[in-house]
Amino acid sequence: MEFNPPLKSGQFLKRYKRFFADIEKDGEVITAHCPNTGSMKGLKEQPTECRFSVNDDPKRKLKATLEMIKTETSWVGVNTALPNKLVYELWASGQVKHWKPFDRAQSEVKISDKSRIDLVLWEEAKAPDIKKLSHKIIEKDEFPLHMIEVKNVTLAEGKTAMFPDAVTERGQKHIIELMELMDRGYTCEFVFTVQREDCAIFTPAADIDPEYARLLKEAHNKGLIVSAFPCKLTESSIELLPKSLPIKF
Repeated sequence: MEFNPPLKSGQFLKRYKRFFADIEKDGEVITAHCPNTGSMKGLKEQPTECRFSVNDDPKRKLKATLEMIKTETSWVGVNTALPNKLVYELWASGQVKHWKPFDRAQSEVKISDKSRIDLVLWEEAKAPDIKKLSHKIIEKDEFPLHMIEVKNVTLAEGKTAMFPDAVTERGQKHIIELMELMDRGYTCEFVFTVQREDCAIFTPAADIDPEYARLLKEAHNKGLIVSAFPCKLTESSIELLPKSLPIKF
């Protein structure tokens, strides 16, 4: 994914009211949009270097968007709007072995009246009648679909990437939904996009959300694929790398 124009550099000062961040640039303090509703544990404790994008759309109240924060060991991407796009790009690149059979993909698919899933993959030859997925098609349980839920990872301890960074009942619900889909015969996967370059392994953050960790392990034991792809981050691009980190439960 390219940033055009490249990101600007500044000094991250603080994040507040969940969606606001103050950035110092050339002696001026800029209020930027913070596109991350998580706790951002380990990223906001002290002023540090950051990167941000600028959009001059007159309809936008905040022209700047916080994109990355620098830690002692890595740049960390904090924009939670990017992971779904990064995963789609990685699928389209054909670099992930277990995705290669799938030649069709659709993002943001309704799986019921109340829920959506981030990405669904399928083979056209096995489902030639599908032009566009809907929950009505999914509820029939007729086609071999691969369901993918995507999460953004910013937290790390040492070289271990961890998720979540706060208790997430919504995240627990997503795991339960995937187990229900597996019970109906669909293959399912959790993809953790690790927006860092300093991690060698991934594990659920059991100390932060033990129920999430328990559910993820239970789902994995039932057949859920768990992948944790790291990122390469620069001021001009973010690339999701195709080799998953080892997973430790």
